[in-house]
Amino acid sequence: MAGGWARDGAVSEQIEASISDELKRMQARQKPVGDSLTHCADCEEEIPQARREAIPGVKLCIDCQQDRDQAFKPRGGVNRRGSKDSQLK
Repeated sequence: MAGGWARDGAVSEQIEASISDELKRMQARQKPVGDSLTHCADCEEEIPQARREAIPGVKLCIDCQQDRDQAFKPRGGVNRRGSKDSQLK
């Protein structure tokens, strides 16, 4: 069932496209590469052996990584494919 001027299935296509875009964005995030450091790049504390084995290429200790993760501010997530009415909130 389409609403307004949209064709049948347009809403489902918008949802699928938004999910696909987000998956591509997450897959494009850089992952650690190369050899793991033995000491943290920020605080110079020793990185535990278990962490170095679990995440090849890790450069930060757990505490420094948690600080960076908490400082991360996610983007707004505007639905560019949606109708103008859906963005007038």
